[in-house]
Amino acid sequence: MRDLQIVSICVICIKKKKQQRRANPASSSKMNKGEMGSSSSETHSNRALGFIKSTFTYEELEELTDGFSATNVLGEGGYGYVHKGVLPDGKEVAVKSLKPNCGQGEKEFQAEVEIIGRIHHRHLVSLVGYCTTPGKRILVYKFVPNRTLHYHLHYGRPFGETLNWSNTLAIAIGSAKGLAYLHEDCQPRIIHRDVKATNILLDNNYEAKVADFGLAKLMEDSTTDVSTGVRGTSGYIAPEYQARRKVSEKADVFSYGVVLLELITGRQPIDKERPDDELLVDWARPLLTKAQRDGQYHDLVDRRLDNEYNKIEMARMIACAASCIRKSANRRPQMSHIVRALEGDVSLEILNSTAEHIMRTTPDDV
Repeated sequence: MRDLQIVSICVICIKKKKQQRRANPASSSKMNKGEMGSSSSETHSNRALGFIKSTFTYEELEELTDGFSATNVLGEGGYGYVHKGVLPDGKEVAVKSLKPNCGQGEKEFQAEVEIIGRIHHRHLVSLVGYCTTPGKRILVYKFVPNRTLHYHLHYGRPFGETLNWSNTLAIAIGSAKGLAYLHEDCQPRIIHRDVKATNILLDNNYEAKVADFGLAKLMEDSTTDVSTGVRGTSGYIAPEYQARRKVSEKADVFSYGVVLLELITGRQPIDKERPDDELLVDWARPLLTKAQRDGQYHDLVDRRLDNEYNKIEMARMIACAASCIRKSANRRPQMSHIVRALEGDVSLEILNSTAEHIMRTTPDDV
């Protein structure tokens, strides 16, 4: 008798569920699609990614961004516009709309979503979700409120002011940790390929978050480099990448070294107003050598710091910058070594000797 009662209850529940589906077919259709897109093929594709993030319809993102209003534009890059949006729960997001002619095919877009979706690190920008509809591909990131490092270094402060030394060092260490995670802790490894000051975002505590993995490439452990077209930003591109289309994690290390030089000097990677010293790297190399040899930083360090910095910490940052921008990729250190050197966990001699050991045991590439 008890078994019959249980069966009867189950039958009643099933009938009620069917009645609800008939009464609200739109809801049923939305559930069947898993809220993953506008077609069953899109649903299958997204599930194949193993991606467990929020997905949005284009209409939802229009509402979040006030119709992708120009007043909500946070910036524009080579791949499209970024708008600020607000979720229904009040959380702010950055909505990156890829340009239709950005060069990313469906597989590339899905690969980017898959890569970003599994990255979780304090110093990397988190992905909230995405939207894919015919002709439109959009990524939704956690909003980082305090703009970019580029803005604060070159535009965002009154004349004569700059970031204080404590923030400067913290930004250098934080961004290095983010890149070290991409290079050494992700599986497979990830090369950013567009490390620059505009891709380092700052929160309200000036904590660095490395952003924009649209140019990232996966690297299997057995692969030392890939040949491909040059992507990146002038002034940050490693010589072997520029000349021979060869990229490895060490190309990111070079670009990070340029960011360090920006933090140290306050100068931009390319300054067309200084025709004799247009390229920051070329201008800085002899001054880095002099600073390390003599311990005199006056000609190199941003004068806006007004000598308000720790000399030992500055020496570490200068040594790291010098090692990162070496012409030979093989002689550049790993990002994890840079992190330890900046934090004072290893001596600068060890930093240099590690690079020299690598140079002796592998062929020079430049």
